[in-house]
Amino acid sequence: MKKILLHIFLILLAILVVLCLAGWVTLSIAYRTNGSLIAAGETRRYLLYVPDSYDPSTPTPLVISFHGLAAWPDQMAKISRWNDLADEQGFLVVYPMGTGSPLAWRTDGDPGLAQEVAFISGLIDQLEGEYHLDPKRIYANGYSQGGAMSFALSCELSERIAAIGSAAGGITLPWDKCSPPRPVPAIVFHGDADPRIPFKGGPSSMFDFPFPRVDDWVQTLAERNGCLTEPRALPDSSEASGVQYTGCDQGAEVTYYTIHGGGHTWPGGVVGYPLPEWITGNGYTSDDIDATRLMWDFFLHHPLE
Repeated sequence: MKKILLHIFLILLAILVVLCLAGWVTLSIAYRTNGSLIAAGETRRYLLYVPDSYDPSTPTPLVISFHGLAAWPDQMAKISRWNDLADEQGFLVVYPMGTGSPLAWRTDGDPGLAQEVAFISGLIDQLEGEYHLDPKRIYANGYSQGGAMSFALSCELSERIAAIGSAAGGITLPWDKCSPPRPVPAIVFHGDADPRIPFKGGPSSMFDFPFPRVDDWVQTLAERNGCLTEPRALPDSSEASGVQYTGCDQGAEVTYYTIHGGGHTWPGGVVGYPLPEWITGNGYTSDDIDATRLMWDFFLHHPLE
């Protein structure tokens, strides 16, 4: 009997080891990166995509794309399809990796934000040493907390980041901690049915944080960028409407799209790629507009002067 119990125990132990190894392998694949650097005393990692069309003799734009809370670089690449557009348009894309477990960005203020800024500044330095980047065309964008990270960079690294983009961004950095030496152009997307970062502001069922009302936050951003009071309406689609604030200081325009019925997702993103439901709230992903292409078009019109 003891031998039978021991045999069963060893079988169960073997199954447990196999499951643990399988989980570790799956996580390792999901968390794959191909570059690293030391910044602010931390080892930080990133996933870089260089299209086959890259020409070392030509100054090349760089797009920095931040994943959301509890997500990872390869996931951001999959849902946004920045790599496909990079192949078509000939720019580099880098997906930085957050810290902690789950992976996150320290966007609320110092000292954590200073460490994140040191990472991204060091990342740009490293890539400029390895590739022929165009310093006037370095852009940042992100999903959810990654959108908050992009905004934080517009406050802390405006001398290097030409323009930013955000989709379903959960902004947590207070305005009194954002005083950039130059206004940064921005393009913003948010679903009015977002269950995680409420369109009307306030805490959500997941995050006990007083998020700003998205309309008000965008208007404040436009005012701080010195834009004209009344925005210009953009052509509507069946599921989205947009406005653009123009006449801004140093050309720092603000474009803002509301996704009607849109959830906590990337508009035009890959719906089938697994995003945990606890992150998206099983919200609707509109394919009526393509946030990636619209961001790139906006970036093209807003290089550093």
